[in-house]
Amino acid sequence: MNIKITGSGSYIPTEIVTNHDFSKHVFLNDDGSPFPLPNEVITEKFHDITGIEERRYVTDNLLTSDIATIAAKKAIKDANIDPETLDYIIFAHNFGNVKKGAIQTDLLPSLASRVKFDLRIKNPKCVAYDMLFGCPGWIEGVIQAQAYIRAGMAKKCLVIGAETLSRVVDLHDRDSMIYSDGAGATIIEATEDNGGILAHETATFTYNEAYYLFFGNSFNTAHDPDVRYIKMNGRKIYEFALSNVPKAMKECLDNSGISIDDVKKVLIHQANEKMDEAIVERFYKLYQKTPPENVMPMSIHKLGNSSVATVPTLYDLMMRGEIENQTLQKGDVVIFASVGSGMNINAIVYRC
Repeated sequence: MNIKITGSGSYIPTEIVTNHDFSKHVFLNDDGSPFPLPNEVITEKFHDITGIEERRYVTDNLLTSDIATIAAKKAIKDANIDPETLDYIIFAHNFGNVKKGAIQTDLLPSLASRVKFDLRIKNPKCVAYDMLFGCPGWIEGVIQAQAYIRAGMAKKCLVIGAETLSRVVDLHDRDSMIYSDGAGATIIEATEDNGGILAHETATFTYNEAYYLFFGNSFNTAHDPDVRYIKMNGRKIYEFALSNVPKAMKECLDNSGISIDDVKKVLIHQANEKMDEAIVERFYKLYQKTPPENVMPMSIHKLGNSSVATVPTLYDLMMRGEIENQTLQKGDVVIFASVGSGMNINAIVYRC
């Protein structure tokens, strides 16, 4: 049995926010004291490290479940399937629906149930549930979908990754410039076609690492202490990712039986350009190799870090020929990999 991505879709928000747009922000240290450098220097250093030039935010009227539905409809159309034949809708996100200006998330009903409602699916045996797994959520959803299919519990699954991080950032925190909004969706099904998911690997590190990403107070001490924002220990995450992600990717590739020389592309979570480059370099170094030119497509420069949406969005854009000098052909072997809050790591070796 071969289990493949038979359709994909994405939603790229229309609001473009450039680094220059942060020029008037008041950035503070975590103790509330003024940050000593001018914003022009802050944004320049930020760009040098992350590679981010601009990011996308949703318009005020859209919620995470809305943009997920748009991406899902595109994936269903691309796969040319009847949505009534879906057995599972797995929706990876982290913050639910957060309305513009709201201080609460809305998870009742689940976002997966909302997408099923919006798709007007009548079939009650189409099971819809949410997954909270940090940035690796979409990849983990694909791993679960293929497990259902291999177990005979499903034939077709819709796996979505969507987030509106612009609604949960502290504008006084320099890290707020990293985050963006977006949605990606894929149809996973059993096919007679060659290839598909060849191996997968997942791990959760919590003993020391659980709170490297967390919900915390604004750096502005005058703000309501009961309103929380996404926070991270960037240095700890960087060191953790470089130490553990390449190992997980290697274990996954070794289990697949595929040679490192046959890997055409590495589609890695768009977290930070420098970090992603270092992860891929370390991965290849484990095989005493140097990464081939253009092996790591990137979308972070223009789209920022949209958490669970980055990998499925990158895949969809590549399938549509919308990433410059980057294509995927039938038979190409790619590695999907991600790291995120939890701290969770996962990888898939996949033949297109």
